[in-house]
Amino acid sequence: MAKPRKMWHYVPAKPKAPQVPATLKTDLEAKARQLIDENLRPGHVKPPPEDERFNYIADLYGRWYRHYYYFCARYNAPGPNAMSPFFEAKFARMEYTGGGRFNLAFMRHTGQWIEIFQDLSLDDCLAAIRDDPMFQP
Repeated sequence: MAKPRKMWHYVPAKPKAPQVPATLKTDLEAKARQLIDENLRPGHVKPPPEDERFNYIADLYGRWYRHYYYFCARYNAPGPNAMSPFFEAKFARMEYTGGGRFNLAFMRHTGQWIEIFQDLSLDDCLAAIRDDPMFQP
């Protein structure tokens, strides 16, 4: 059987990601900090368990990376076999799509981002993160 011939073909350039306005960045950071402090942290950050074999959430925070805003959990790993004393896990991602709108995704157990909502406003995204159990740490 003959091998298929190699051929060149045109691949168009990816569209550039929209730049996030500075005012939207500061507004999102303030609202996300409020959501974390008032809703997420009281329900998920607990004192260390007595059994040191288990990891536990020590802190919740958010941060920007390019045009994505991530909600992250910092886990402590106190066990004697721990490779590191702590690690970070992202659990929700807001992707800025332009015009003050976002796509909302959660981190699946396989390490893959699953986008559930598209074209949401900032307040709708934060309400979904607060209320939907898919976006909990």
